[in-house]
Amino acid sequence: MTPSEAEPSQVEQLVALVQARLLNGLSVSVCLPARNEESTIGHIVGTIRRELVERTQLVDEILVLDDDSSDATAEAAADEGASVLAVASILPEFGNGHGKGNALWKAMYASNSDIVCFIDADIRNFGAHFVTRLVGPLLVDENIMFTKAFYRRPLHGEPTGGGRVTELMARPLLSYLFPDLADIVQPLSGEYAGRRSALAAVPFAHGWGVEFALLVDIANRFGRSSIAQADLGVREHRNRGLDELGAPAFAILATALRRAGLQTTDKELHELVRFTDAHELRRVAVELRERPPLASVPQYREKFSH
Repeated sequence: MTPSEAEPSQVEQLVALVQARLLNGLSVSVCLPARNEESTIGHIVGTIRRELVERTQLVDEILVLDDDSSDATAEAAADEGASVLAVASILPEFGNGHGKGNALWKAMYASNSDIVCFIDADIRNFGAHFVTRLVGPLLVDENIMFTKAFYRRPLHGEPTGGGRVTELMARPLLSYLFPDLADIVQPLSGEYAGRRSALAAVPFAHGWGVEFALLVDIANRFGRSSIAQADLGVREHRNRGLDELGAPAFAILATALRRAGLQTTDKELHELVRFTDAHELRRVAVELRERPPLASVPQYREKFSH
């Protein structure tokens, strides 16, 4: 829904956010980590550019972090007005790394704004409200450091049922190990926004553990009250098959145990043992490395010393 089509109250809310951004002297970057998302990335970038850069000036920068795509993801994003950077080209002295969290960590260095909003690149029903509702609390309340999205997740044509790793792994871990965060509706949501100062103060897990790690670490560093939640309605994306969910669940388990002081291994790369339908043994590598807080990185401190 565009601002011109929205209800007056929604238009007024958007105007208020723009005014708050200007009054508080804040800038906003939207960063999208992407690998082989040619079919959806153009619509997402184009919507942000038209609605939030050109029409309302709420967003200052759209940055796509292309993580070694083999399709036309980079071209589709650039055609719609995003600045596109290869993940490997950012802070190359720290190595390429691997995984979504690695791309987000490098996006923090490559972007320039006070508030950084991360959006997954595979969303099929993206609207500008995905960004406005995430950055809104940060623009109007200086005590909010981090905003997490929540939404209803359809699965295979059914209105609910998505978020299987959330329900079977992340939510039990929060309830048992971090009960103060048990009220977070979507702890693994890929859409969130934070103040640069807060995001730079915590480590980034390289791979699938990044969302869980950021949530726990920011709560530990700044307090549960510093985290807000934003209702985005419904999120439709590419659902993974059950055989693809074991490795993410493994990474989240390892991330949670590490933060609870119960880490059982120092390995940076571990193997998940699975069996195929033919009962053949299969080993899946799971990335467990973490990037250090950017505030401790000399290159980052030099760039953002102001």
